Amino acid sequence: MTQTSVEHASFTIERVFKASPERVFGAFADPAAHDRWFVKADNWPVAEYRHDFRVGGREGGRFSQDGKTFYFNETVYLDIVENRRIISAYTMAKDDRPISASLATAELVPEGSGTRVVFTEQAAFLDGLDQVEYRRSGWEQLIGFLAAELGEKAEAA
Repeated sequence: MTQTSVEHASFTIERVFKASPERVFGAFADPAAHDRWFVKADNWPVAEYRHDFRVGGREGGRFSQDGKTFYFNETVYLDIVENRRIISAYTMAKDDRPISASLATAELVPEGSGTRVVFTEQAAFLDGLDQVEYRRSGWEQLIGFLAAELGEKAEAA
């Protein structure tokens, strides 16, 4: 029998943007903007991708950096409050083998004329195939891409 394991972990990343909550929310909701900062910014070839941003909607894709190893993402949006909150559940797989399952919350908190983004992920990392440090690093990079999409640099909160 194959040995299995689960590592539970959570992390929070906070960043302050000059952009309004409406602009930040738009970068998540608008398919073209989301595609630029979330899907294509790291230059990984995208084999397929779909984005249905609504409660109950699904997002997912298949990516490969080398054309040999494929990563899969499957997301369902659980709660969306326009300009304030996005909650999703998602799984990641590597070559069809599950590597994690997560609950992700992006809170958009008005701060002056800008926005404090509080991103929290609660995850189960499976069989030693992924780990919290990798995921946190990936999200820090994605938030940097979000900042670029908004025409600014995200400041650590």
